[in-house]
Amino acid sequence: MSLIHWKPEFELGLAPMDDTHREFIDRLDRLDQCPDADFLSELDAFIEHTRHHFEQEWDWMRGSMFPPLNCHHSEHDNVLDLMLQVRADVARGDIPLGRTLVKELLPWFENHAATMDTALASWIGQTGYPAEARKVA
Repeated sequence: MSLIHWKPEFELGLAPMDDTHREFIDRLDRLDQCPDADFLSELDAFIEHTRHHFEQEWDWMRGSMFPPLNCHHSEHDNVLDLMLQVRADVARGDIPLGRTLVKELLPWFENHAATMDTALASWIGQTGYPAEARKVA
């Protein structure tokens, strides 16, 4: 049974961001549910999606001149660095560590979306910046 699923409170009112976040949650759930034999390849796909997800938000932050862009961008960098460190351990056979990462990413996402991404979505709405969706892998 899946413990990771999209919740209405994740909706931020910025369609391209909401779509990317929905995909993030779907991929995180897929990673949580996959068998050990597929974990590394699913983790790689999740990391690649996350990289594109963060790049999309970085484009919006720079393009809209979002005031706290450095703080937001630094958090993205830290999370991605952690994913890559855990990925190296998973490649050496530590799948339980990878599964712990999955469990910890959900509360991180919930907090990040409720704070930093809410601020970004609000800023984009206030400034009228055209936050077009880019293809997120």
